[in-house]
Amino acid sequence: MKKQTIVFAVFLVCAAAAVRVLRHFGFIHLPPNVAPIAALAMFGGAYLPGRSAFVLPLMAMLVSDALIGFYTPSIMAAVYLSFAISGLIGLWLRSRKHLGNVVVGSLVGSVVFFLLTNAAVWAFGTLYSRSGSGLMQSYIAGLPFFRNTVLGDLGFTGLMFGLFELVLIISMRKDRVAPAKIV
Repeated sequence: MKKQTIVFAVFLVCAAAAVRVLRHFGFIHLPPNVAPIAALAMFGGAYLPGRSAFVLPLMAMLVSDALIGFYTPSIMAAVYLSFAISGLIGLWLRSRKHLGNVVVGSLVGSVVFFLLTNAAVWAFGTLYSRSGSGLMQSYIAGLPFFRNTVLGDLGFTGLMFGLFELVLIISMRKDRVAPAKIV
């Protein structure tokens, strides 16, 4: 990958973290759970080289959490784990990038986030009884947020993957065009 494409990938990572922080502080109005972080993690896995595929997206999450404010460590762990899994989905996509796989990867990431984070709220929070019924209540209460998660993940995934592929196409065209000779 050329230096310009890596720089653009890092820009997308920073932009996603900025959107999360700006949304939290009310500068950008998005519904609850519409955030670019899962898309960012999947994008990182698909495009960023080596360890940076995981480190940069998780660092963006950590930095934005530091600005927004940390919360219950066990629930944070579930959130970070879900984003790490989205990064693994991105690694799987690395050699299989096409629209269908990206859409399915985004949907799987949304489902994983929903299942892990609602189970963590049930297991480590005080809102629900520690029973099967309490777990189901947690999942039912999370359904409106799940819809937003799916829509946000699909939208931000499409935006990140689409913009990046467009940049790759444009940069490849520029490489094929021979510079004009000055006589």
